[in-house]
Amino acid sequence: MRIFNLYITIIAIVTSSVCFSQSVRKANLLYKNKAYLEAAEIFELLPKTSANLEKLGDCYYYNSDYTQAYNAYMQVYNLNEPSTLSEKFYFKYFEVLKGTKRYKEADEISTLYLNDSINTLEFKSLLKQVAPYNYELQNITENVGGSSFGVGIYGDKIVFSSTKNIENPNYNWNGMPYLDLYEATITDGETIALDSIQPLDNKINTAKQHESNAVFTKDGTMMYFSRNLKKRVDLDSTKIAVVSIFRSELIEGEWTKPEPVSFAGDTYSIMHPTLNEKEDRLYFSSDMPGTLGDFDIFYVDLFTDHSFGQPINLGETVNTKRREQFPYIGADNTLYFASNGKQGFGGLDLFSSRMEDNKFLEALNLGETINTEKDDFSIVVIDSINTGYVSSNRSGQDNIYTFKRLYNERSYFIEGIVTDKITGKILPNTTVTLFDINGNLIAEQVVGEDGKYKLSTLPNQKYTLEGFKPKYIPQLEFFDTNDKGNIEFNIELEIESYKDAEDIVTDDDKGNTYIELENIYFDFGKWDIKPQAAKTLDILVALLKKYPRMEIQLGAHTDSRSGYEFNLELSKKRAQATLEYLVENNISRTRLRSKGYGESQPLVPCGDNCTETEYSINRRCEFLILR
Repeated sequence: MRIFNLYITIIAIVTSSVCFSQSVRKANLLYKNKAYLEAAEIFELLPKTSANLEKLGDCYYYNSDYTQAYNAYMQVYNLNEPSTLSEKFYFKYFEVLKGTKRYKEADEISTLYLNDSINTLEFKSLLKQVAPYNYELQNITENVGGSSFGVGIYGDKIVFSSTKNIENPNYNWNGMPYLDLYEATITDGETIALDSIQPLDNKINTAKQHESNAVFTKDGTMMYFSRNLKKRVDLDSTKIAVVSIFRSELIEGEWTKPEPVSFAGDTYSIMHPTLNEKEDRLYFSSDMPGTLGDFDIFYVDLFTDHSFGQPINLGETVNTKRREQFPYIGADNTLYFASNGKQGFGGLDLFSSRMEDNKFLEALNLGETINTEKDDFSIVVIDSINTGYVSSNRSGQDNIYTFKRLYNERSYFIEGIVTDKITGKILPNTTVTLFDINGNLIAEQVVGEDGKYKLSTLPNQKYTLEGFKPKYIPQLEFFDTNDKGNIEFNIELEIESYKDAEDIVTDDDKGNTYIELENIYFDFGKWDIKPQAAKTLDILVALLKKYPRMEIQLGAHTDSRSGYEFNLELSKKRAQATLEYLVENNISRTRLRSKGYGESQPLVPCGDNCTETEYSINRRCEFLILR
């Protein structure tokens, strides 16, 4: 009997082991095939190993269920030594901490393991000051059924993506029907609602493919939209679904069969198309070669024959090593997009970036009145009346919201301190001047004994800041208030004196600053500039051109061998002749002063008993720096 019981026990153990192994294999197969909801059901029953818990967390993470994902990831974090966990895990854990409003813990994870020191509370406070608008939102798809997002403007209608068609097959990833495109009219009463919702025709919508994010030309004759390809691609032993942008043309009231755009590929996705105001550029999101991260924003030029240029990455002011998607270009060329790679509040946040000189400036988070701890994405701005549409899963599933935006008054300023570049000493009485991009004076301040300045600026502007003090080289700094989250810009102006910058400039014991040049000589009783004197003055010309704010006094001195009045008049003529030589060499007369001292300031006070050498020392021309 004991042998029989032992046999039964062994059979039970083997059977249990086989069942367990089968469960593990099935869960991993479902996970590999991205059937996350089914996989999660099995992983919940498996032993709570680090590997099983991370995959369980992934199943919830990839379906934006951050509460459940947090429960799994927290256990992984507590079970492991910090050095054994990957950066990918830490980023996912960071995301779900933000997605469950555990901002302090998220900041710690980012600082310790993602090399990005952040303080979300300070960030939230700052955004309240710098975000251009405050937003008021209203859900318009809560009664549509299913998940809805991604508005395109189509005449007086909108076109959006939805899983509302319950007759569609279910998608394994999230267990919901495949996405189709629908059109609807907007009823505008006390509450805004959708009316006359109809699916687009079967040439556009398919049964087992997703269609989403349609954009239309203003004349309504051309449509671009996202659709996943039927066949999955095997990359690194993982089957992935590739998404491409398709194009269809309206001819005689019928949409033509959609065709993928020419820059589509079989091994990378392109999605979320949008057109600029001129309709000569198509922007999109892609993980094609050349991306900085998971997905980047690109554009292609769109030509009149409907052909495309080469994809151009928008660069680091917009894109990160994470995910940038859902671009939209406003009428003023402002780019709006969603990102989880820039500082935000959780999931995808909405950002804007202004175009200047055909380049996009550093992107700005749109703030807490539109962004939440969940995914906020796919914004469409109707610029003329400051309204539009935005998609969000803040309620637990994707919905479309209308919004009104109101201006948020913002105060920007530039401040700093002025110091001597060599000594580091504070420089009181320095004039700090702010110029706009066209060189127009915007503001000016003379700093006090503390050397500090503070000047008001405007957002999204390029400026030049100048620090100027007599006998110092003006210091220029260039900056722009580019909405990267700053309202306060700090620039320390370190300005260098002429005497520190140039060997031929020196101070005397009275604090006067002179340019030391070889003495220039005049014939007895004359004031014309001789060739040797011209060579010396050419050095002065070069110095004045190098420093266009330098102003000087040309002081001529004589010896005492003629009468006082004669020497005074002669020195004036020599000083004036020197000034005219500089003017003839394109030095502005306004920068020059001339003064004749006659015999009144001899360097060697030898009276009438001077040697020829002493006479020549007294007979000189001096170059005093005034400013």
